[in-house]
Parts: sequence; C-alpha cells; structure tokens
Amino acid sequence: MKYRISLILLVSVLCWPAALLADAAAAPGDATINVSGSAVASEAPDRVSVTFGVESLEPTSQAALAANARLMKSAVDALRDLGVEEDWISTSRFSIHAQYDNHHNRQTGENKQVLRGYRVSNILRIETPKLDLVAPIIDTAVEAGVNRVDNIQFFLSPAAMSDLQDALIEAAVNDARERAEKALAALGQQITGVKQVNLADFAGPMPMQLNFQRMEVAASAPTQVFASDQQVRTSVSVTFLIGPVKQ
Repeated sequence: MKYRISLILLVSVLCWPAALLADAAAAPGDATINVSGSAVASEAPDRVSVTFGVESLEPTSQAALAANARLMKSAVDALRDLGVEEDWISTSRFSIHAQYDNHHNRQTGENKQVLRGYRVSNILRIETPKLDLVAPIIDTAVEAGVNRVDNIQFFLSPAAMSDLQDALIEAAVNDARERAEKALAALGQQITGVKQVNLADFAGPMPMQLNFQRMEVAASAPTQVFASDQQVRTSVSVTFLIGPVKQ
C-alpha cells in the first residue's frame, strides 16, 4: 500500500545549561535534545455504509407493522438481486410508537390529544467494501419502497487504518531523527541514544457523512455519490541522548 505522506516536524529549542555544555565530554549521557514531529497521510476510503429505512403510519399498530414489513421485504429482496450480501446488512433501529394530533377546543379552551395512528420505523445499515455499489444501493432501495435515507459514511477499514498508522509512526520517528542530526551537526554533537519516546493519539479521519433528511422521492436520475480521501495525522516527541562527535 502506498501512502502520500507529508511530514511537519518542529525541532524544539536545545535547552541545556552552559555548564552542561562545558561538561558534555565528561558526561555525554546527561545532555539531551527533544524533537517533536508530526506526519500526515492521505488515503482513499475502502469502506462505505448506507443507512436507510422504511416508515409506515397506519390506524393500528398491526396494520403499520404489516405495511412496514411488506415494503422492507421488497427493498431487501431487490438489494439482494443487486448483489448485496447477507452479512453486509444489519438492523440499525426499530421502533413502534403512537402518533397523536393536538386539538384545541375554542369554546372550552381545552387541549385534547387524538390518536392519529401508529408509526413503525425500521432502519437498516449496509456496510460494503464495494464503493461503486453505493449509488445503485440507494436507487434500488428507494425504487423498492424505502422512504428515508439517513446518511452515507465513507471510512477506512480497521486493517487499512492499522497499516496507515504504522507507516505514519515510522515516518515521523525517522524524520525526527534526521532533523535532530542536522541540528546537532552544527553544534559538533551527535545522537548517542534514545531517552524517551512519546506517541500522540491519531487524529482523524472523521467519517465523511452525506445526510438525506427523510427522502420521499422516486429517483428520476441515477444518484451520484463521490468519496474523498481520508486524512490521518499523528505526532511524536523523541528525547535523544547526545554527546560530542568523536574525532
């Protein structure tokens, strides 16, 4: 796997007393230089998830449940015909609750709730490594009866993220050492060892979300969805032991 890695490294100020410099030859292990660095990598996502569902409103809970099940079965069957695998599909949320309308009696001033019906909401999540299927999944689901598409997320799989993080750590540490060596060369010093290494948490990537607020449309044209690269960054802080260059 190839990564486009850019490095931003900041070399901290060399902080040691003048007396320590004078005694560096006698006690080289006591002198240190601390170098902080960060590495950034950009990688195309290799996973996508689509969250969508069916909402049904009927006078009774039984009727709402039956209507919802009928539409959801139609959608799932159509998605299977499209090539969606069984283990890609999971239930995200399922709920049944009563819906009421508020009525105000102008003569008495009383407010009264009147049962309008029962709403059943069944939300599914499809996660797939086939990014090119995301638009057909949406179009097929909507055509089959899905009436809400909540969001789409592009992200890196755990394996891809792990490889990317390993590459970032190695690149950041190696470049930190190179920067430290350049700074020390001008002072007649060299790295003699490593005292401490601190690794910061990885930042990002935030999943790219595309929100569709309860779509109730029949797609007149194929849906177009485009993924963008995910950025991951990390930083390291390395304290090197230093001493004078040996002649």
